[in-house]
Amino acid sequence: MQVAQLIAAYAVAEVLAGHNLTVSMPKALRKVKSATPQQQAAAQDYSYLTLRFYAESAAYLQALTPKPVTDDRVSALLLVALSQLLHQDDDDFTVVNQAVEAAGKTGQRWAKSLVNAVLRNFLRQRAQLQTTIAQREEVQFNYPQWWINTLKQQYPQDWQAILEVGNSHPPMTLRVNLRKTDVASYLKLLADAEMSASHLGGTAIQLHSPVPVHQLPNFEAGWVSVQDTAAQWAAPLLDLQAGMRVLDACSAPGGKSCHILEACEVELWSLDMAVERQRRVHENLQRLGLQAHVVTGDAANTDWFDGQLFDRILADVPCSASGIVRRHVDMKWLRRPQDLATFAHLQQEILSNLWQTLAKGGKLLYVTCSIFPQENDMQIQQFLSAHADATRLPIAFDPAILPCQHHIGGQMLPTAVHDGLFYALLQKH
Repeated sequence: MQVAQLIAAYAVAEVLAGHNLTVSMPKALRKVKSATPQQQAAAQDYSYLTLRFYAESAAYLQALTPKPVTDDRVSALLLVALSQLLHQDDDDFTVVNQAVEAAGKTGQRWAKSLVNAVLRNFLRQRAQLQTTIAQREEVQFNYPQWWINTLKQQYPQDWQAILEVGNSHPPMTLRVNLRKTDVASYLKLLADAEMSASHLGGTAIQLHSPVPVHQLPNFEAGWVSVQDTAAQWAAPLLDLQAGMRVLDACSAPGGKSCHILEACEVELWSLDMAVERQRRVHENLQRLGLQAHVVTGDAANTDWFDGQLFDRILADVPCSASGIVRRHVDMKWLRRPQDLATFAHLQQEILSNLWQTLAKGGKLLYVTCSIFPQENDMQIQQFLSAHADATRLPIAFDPAILPCQHHIGGQMLPTAVHDGLFYALLQKH
């Protein structure tokens, strides 16, 4: 356990210093090269746990340490151990003893005695501290206060449910590749492999218990991909027809690009500005046996554009990721209120730029994984006021095709079944 705690502490410290977990976790793993695969998996679990409930463990740490802990790694190790004590069933004294041993490997001679004292004090004072700490909304919901206040204002009936879903474990949903198999056949393969699953609709299957992707039947052969149900709405909403020229902007890692190609015979351009992320697009296309023009370029510029207009454009733009925080728990603590204005400016640039590359009569599907109207409905309203040749088309989330448990217009709110995404379909006339 101590090895996993130490790795998690390194990763959490990096996140709290402003780096996302996707970068921080591999960096932390490189610091402890002797970790076994089981310890690495446990470290990732501890990191997610700590960041999911960071406000709570941070409040206890602050109450237990009159002076701030001077070493970021030791402070993060205490947060990891406190999160375990608060939210896991491991034996309390094992957690404490293992954390003390981990502290001895941080290079700080004073760390073991401090970690031991703080955690043992927590066990003694937990009930007493809880009466005051638990009264704070940040601690109750484990979100920054600005985030809570924003959702209260924007979703007065749903804000608490949204926060609670964001702190839950995300479902593992699959998308069946109909070019390789069908839903019924793949459900049988899962049953034969003793993997319990349910058909949600369309090509979506939800596993009752997540598994590593390499354990999925015929995963490497391209029979199935992992994709949330909400994200599986993109291809159907595009109203694709064979032979169309289609652009997937901001496409990496390529899940929606591949879904488009599985759904219809089109000429697809997959655009993203990050070369490293485009490698993932190539890998997914190869695994699924699909072909596309993979282009490296900025969707806010047109230096990549060859002058031939597109019939359909999927604009899955950068955003706050506020609708998928249960998958990216670090985003709650990395985002700041002013980031929404920054994202909104970039989104408007991308939307206006891509509009130039859309043919008359063509359709553009604007997508975010955000639940903040500043990035969603307000963006579309601003765009429509500046573009007389644009019309917003109605969107119908048909439960006969795919489930959508809760939506307001084009805004899908996060639920136990799907993430929180926003869709707006625009037509050029």
